[in-house]
Amino acid sequence: MADRTIAPTAPTSPVLPPAPRRDRRSGALPTARARRRYWGVLGTLAALSVLVVIGILAWDNPMPFGTPGFRRIAELRATSVVIIVVVAFCQALATVAFQTVTNNRIITPSIMGFESLYRVVQTGAVFFLGTAGITAVQGVWQFVAQVVLMVAFAALLYSWLLSGKYGNLQIMLLIGIILGGGLGALATFMQRLLTPTEFDVLTARLIGSIANADASYLAVSLPVAAVAGGLLWAGSRRLNVLALGREAATNLGLNHRRRTIAVLLLVAVLMAVSTSLIGPMTFFGFLVAMLAYQLADTHDHRYVFPVAWLTGVVVLGGAYFVLKHLFYAAGSVGVIIEIVGGTFFLVHILRKGRL
Repeated sequence: MADRTIAPTAPTSPVLPPAPRRDRRSGALPTARARRRYWGVLGTLAALSVLVVIGILAWDNPMPFGTPGFRRIAELRATSVVIIVVVAFCQALATVAFQTVTNNRIITPSIMGFESLYRVVQTGAVFFLGTAGITAVQGVWQFVAQVVLMVAFAALLYSWLLSGKYGNLQIMLLIGIILGGGLGALATFMQRLLTPTEFDVLTARLIGSIANADASYLAVSLPVAAVAGGLLWAGSRRLNVLALGREAATNLGLNHRRRTIAVLLLVAVLMAVSTSLIGPMTFFGFLVAMLAYQLADTHDHRYVFPVAWLTGVVVLGGAYFVLKHLFYAAGSVGVIIEIVGGTFFLVHILRKGRL
């Protein structure tokens, strides 16, 4: 009987459990920590906005809580709350979108001369009609006329400078600065010729203030701002592509010039509504946009827009509440916003060391 040898078998390796699969993501919020941070910031801003609204409606209300008198006073104050929300919405979305298409975090839509045009309209009314000119430019139809005039001014400027063969965004900005300076000089010249009484009446209209708005304006400003801002918000992904620059956006199939003009026109509508509603606030948009990018910690407009809007509500509503109920100077909101925003602007410039 032949010997039967058994070949040694190779040792079998132990079966290991499959390695845990790592969650690999890319995008605006790539990690769980980034997502928790963003939603925490958004929730905090929402809570602060609610506190600001409750404070404006209920603080220092002389009537007992829950009584008809309390509700009646709260309803009167609700107009100021709606105006704050609308202005914050317009300024926040307009500034963020404008900085995206211009690829510059320093400038704001005010550079295009909207506020100077507003000053010329208000000053011209007083210059030609006297103190009665202030009432002549108040009313729903007058409000609509101011908005249409500002949007038409922007449309002519954009179509002229961006639709031609040699359209250039930088040239458009420079011409906007020059036109804004010229309109501002014209307004200053007319103000020099006013009487002290007329100038005193006019000054209150040239400072951004919640008191400048009228509740009747909301019937027009609310739907206009909602449509213009909604279109910008719906085009957040295209704004993300525009932020990459002309060459990259074109290579990705986006008509850069056409999309830029469309965004700038929507920005013009939002700025016209805001400026006609409460008056000029040059640095408010810059302050809100700068804080929004710092808090959101992302460049995706889908996430930056809501943070910017809530930041604007907190900043503008908080300033209004503090000045009205603590210092009894609600009309100085625009002055305080300009001082704080201008200070942040200088600090930002000094930190970057360049424009």
